[in-house]
Amino acid sequence: MRSIQRTLLWWLALGLLAGIAAATALIYGQARQEANALFDYQMRQVALALPSQFSGPAMPSLPPPLPPGTDNLFRSDEDVVIHIWDGTGRSLYLSHSRPSLPPRAELGFSNVRTDDGEFRIYSVQLGPAVVQIAQPMSARREVAARMALRTVAPLLLLLPLLGWMVWLAVGRGLRPVREIARQVGKRDANALSPLAVAQMPAEIAPLTEALNLLLARLSDAIDTQRAFIADAAHALRTPLTALQLQAQLVERADSEPARREAVGNLRDGLERLTHLVTQLLTLARHEPGAAVAGHQPVALRELAATVVGEMTQAALDRHIDLGLDTTDGDGGADGRHGGDGRHGRVGHDGDNGHDGRDGDSAGLTVQGDPDALRILLTNLIDNALRYVPAGGKVDVRVQRADAGRVALMVADNGPGIPPEQRARVLDRFYRLPDAPSGGSGLGLAIVDEIAQVHRATLSLEDNEPGLRVRVVFPAAGDARGERRH
Repeated sequence: MRSIQRTLLWWLALGLLAGIAAATALIYGQARQEANALFDYQMRQVALALPSQFSGPAMPSLPPPLPPGTDNLFRSDEDVVIHIWDGTGRSLYLSHSRPSLPPRAELGFSNVRTDDGEFRIYSVQLGPAVVQIAQPMSARREVAARMALRTVAPLLLLLPLLGWMVWLAVGRGLRPVREIARQVGKRDANALSPLAVAQMPAEIAPLTEALNLLLARLSDAIDTQRAFIADAAHALRTPLTALQLQAQLVERADSEPARREAVGNLRDGLERLTHLVTQLLTLARHEPGAAVAGHQPVALRELAATVVGEMTQAALDRHIDLGLDTTDGDGGADGRHGGDGRHGRVGHDGDNGHDGRDGDSAGLTVQGDPDALRILLTNLIDNALRYVPAGGKVDVRVQRADAGRVALMVADNGPGIPPEQRARVLDRFYRLPDAPSGGSGLGLAIVDEIAQVHRATLSLEDNEPGLRVRVVFPAAGDARGERRH
């Protein structure tokens, strides 16, 4: 496991070493410039201090130079070599026999490379004589290196102390992280209260706030699950009790007609229980915190045509005209829907409303989970079929809305829902006082959950007469499958 403290220490140590190395190079360069200026000044002063007239016999010829490395060419007091010629080129004075300087002098400063290394030479004419003063460049580099080392040496000595101080500072800075880990480690699964954020550093506060938001979401999800389990237990208790009574009636039936009637009632009870369990499982899949399926483009009009075709037989059994309105009107229920007077007819030509060649389908595509959208529309149609009396009609319409959105509407001419009850019918297990038997109060609650998953807007409106349920989906670029809480 990688340690943040150790990583920071290594990076800071490398940074300090790189800084010291850069500072050493800069100091050495500056010291060398100052040494060059100082030694050049000294060479000029030495030349000016010599007398302007020289006399005396010519100096004897010099011995040949020694091979490199056989003798210590320069001592500490032999860094400067002075050579003087007269006007005729006769050597008048030579301070050292090493190195061999060029016999021709270039007035002023120049650098010359010899067998003994690189030299800085200053030549000046004093009267008829020419003075040549030479100094090895190594002496200047040595002085510059000593100056840089004396400057950087204290920093190198302080490096262990700086590392220790950095170690303590980083450890102290990471102490809040260890404190948060300690607080989380001491909690059990039921302790979801927020973490203490008092006196938290600015860098740690966002982490703590994110953890608190996560704990809050977990708490809401757990509360929702507990409420769901309680509601499910309450909802299942009554039909299970009824099934037990109906099973007893089957056992006690003393005649074949009574037995057939009891078996029929038992079968109806099982169908209601199966429908209730199916809706409970559907609602559980769309609970807050449940895994959200990946969204994909869904042709909403084609999906509506398929669902309407599947629900046609149920509408025929109830003598209700169910159809898909393929016109792109203003969203009302007064446009011509799919049925033309023959119950259950959908689409234009009896082909379930859409043959895949409608040019408007591209504009009626939403991002979503196809299975969830099928459940949403199925629940809306099933809810309408339960409330609409025989001879009524249910229209399904898909059309464009404003700002690139798509609207799905299911309208009926049934009794409708009073305005003061429309918010309540979205709650789980809530049923209108005059609702027909057989329902579970979960249909619109499931529709609301699926709409929230798809960031769609659900509204219940008057259809004059009846009810119109409108689900407006966001534009395709805005649909990211985020939940609203």
